[in-house]
Amino acid sequence: MKIERIELQQLHIPLRFRFETSFGYTLVKELILVSVYGEGEVGYAESVAMPDPYYNEETTETAWHMMERFLIPKLFANPIETPEDVDRLFAPVRRNYMAKSALEGAIWDLYSKQKGISLARALGGDKAVIDVGISIGIEPTVDQVLAKVERHLAEGYKKIKVKIKPGFDVELIRAIRKQFGDDVPLMADANSAYTMEHVDIMKELDHYGLMMIEQPLAHDDIIDHAKLQRELSTPICLDESIHSVEDARKAIELGSCGIINIKVGRVGGLTESKRIHDLCQAHGIPVWCGGMIESGVGRAHNIAITTLPNFTIPGDTAASSRYWEEDIVENGVELIAPGQLAVPEGPGIGYALNKRAVGNYVLRSQNFRP
Repeated sequence: MKIERIELQQLHIPLRFRFETSFGYTLVKELILVSVYGEGEVGYAESVAMPDPYYNEETTETAWHMMERFLIPKLFANPIETPEDVDRLFAPVRRNYMAKSALEGAIWDLYSKQKGISLARALGGDKAVIDVGISIGIEPTVDQVLAKVERHLAEGYKKIKVKIKPGFDVELIRAIRKQFGDDVPLMADANSAYTMEHVDIMKELDHYGLMMIEQPLAHDDIIDHAKLQRELSTPICLDESIHSVEDARKAIELGSCGIINIKVGRVGGLTESKRIHDLCQAHGIPVWCGGMIESGVGRAHNIAITTLPNFTIPGDTAASSRYWEEDIVENGVELIAPGQLAVPEGPGIGYALNKRAVGNYVLRSQNFRP
């Protein structure tokens, strides 16, 4: 593969609503759009790093710096035949997974376009349609969450994820079950807001037939999660704790979880996502694809990885129109049936970039050449 030029563009895209988690809220999505040019094609991806280091240690600024100072020079200085070469090339750089993922993802898209196949096919996926769920943030009142659950159930989403935090947890889950019944596929996401001192709260949640409780304890923990999992019948899903296939292996061996959420940016790219998927499949641990409020570019990458066979739980890749007045891909990423997205058949990510929208949202851009 010959890489002729790489462009980074920092975008600010206003959300249609305030999205709150246990560690803060978002009104504007800040992202870095990566475009890699080569042999008449362009590969696209995005960095999902946030402006502040609260989900993980990376930020938009650190991701830009790492790509500019370390990662892009490596791409220009070394031969690349396949996207897997990028993963090996970046291995000496510690962590900085979201920066790595953005460049690696764009090269996966470029590679697929040069081969004339879809990104899903290049990854080894074979689904034509994927089921998707929805993530509902923390709201000022339980009634406001109930109203959103009702609306999204009517839209046919296959999984309802609600964010929780201490003081906004058991009452919320109880109210959802009371109003909508036990058959609603419901999960709770804690974003590391609890400690082992909150075991009694987790045991209360255990009574409500949840699909899973996601990352209840510390962002870097797998030891206490194993202790907690032994106390619960509800599967624990690990998110922030898993950055690599080695993290996943250790968590599985310790019994720290029953499910793993694979976020492409969090684990450093599509290549590592595949490795984690394969390991979990071999050990009977189902996986699903979490969301980071991606634009249509990032959503397209999530769709592609979700076509692998062990992605058996609906992910968080909801329709673009839920988040944006205008997405940065043409026509957005929209449902084709209640709770379902089509897997694009065209080359690469299968979505054309909406360059006019990108121009409306861009704050800065920089081009790099060999």
